[in-house]
Amino acid sequence: MNKKELEEQIIQNYQREENMMILVFAQWCINQDLNPEELYLKAYPNQAANPALKEALELTVPREEAGEIADQTLLNVLSLFGNDDLAIVVTDEIHKRKN
Repeated sequence: MNKKELEEQIIQNYQREENMMILVFAQWCINQDLNPEELYLKAYPNQAANPALKEALELTVPREEAGEIADQTLLNVLSLFGNDDLAIVVTDEIHKRKN
């Protein structure tokens, strides 16, 4: 494998993992009866339509069919990808739910 092929493989792996993070976020929102697009827009007001989020929404399942996603799990995943703004919005929603 040459350097260019290796770089392409690394990029593809990162994109796959990023898509998984977006799916975890979207499913967590569904499980909490929250709108993933609204929360995303709160965190990133300049990014109106996120194609990866739209794709992830097509893969989510109804709350009744979904496995539990712990709040801390989602926050850890967001942190791994540097989505601090989204993590803040999610944390606000967690606090609202607990109060």
